[in-house]
Amino acid sequence: MPHDHSTHDHPGHGHNHAESDHLHSHLHPADEAADLQIITDQFVDGFVQAKDKMAYLRIAGVPLEINAPDGGPSMKLVDVTLTTEWQVGTASPSFGSRELSYLPYPGEMVTERTNMGLVYVSLTAKHITDLRDLMRSKMDTENS
Repeated sequence: MPHDHSTHDHPGHGHNHAESDHLHSHLHPADEAADLQIITDQFVDGFVQAKDKMAYLRIAGVPLEINAPDGGPSMKLVDVTLTTEWQVGTASPSFGSRELSYLPYPGEMVTERTNMGLVYVSLTAKHITDLRDLMRSKMDTENS
């Protein structure tokens, strides 16, 4: 949940300033993940409905060209992929065991998620950028 720094201070941060240009809030990791999922869902819905897909990507600030992760030649956006996943259960470490604790979901709790991959290529390589990573970096840039 976002919180304002006007009511408390973080030790060592000195965030209690009177200047109005310093007001900002932080989200807890669970809230950030929920916000990221909402933004990603909305972006995918908009892309699917857009009549001009390239215009949509440009307006959204999706790079049409990126630097190669390995330092090679620049890579060009050539494909956009959509994948749908259904979460049908959860698994987590069990206390004192190497086995996972598994909890399958009843039908009404199964959730659907659609994600987007941005496929970039060069003469020598292919790289897929997950939309969630792109959105996360945009959110981080906006919050810093």
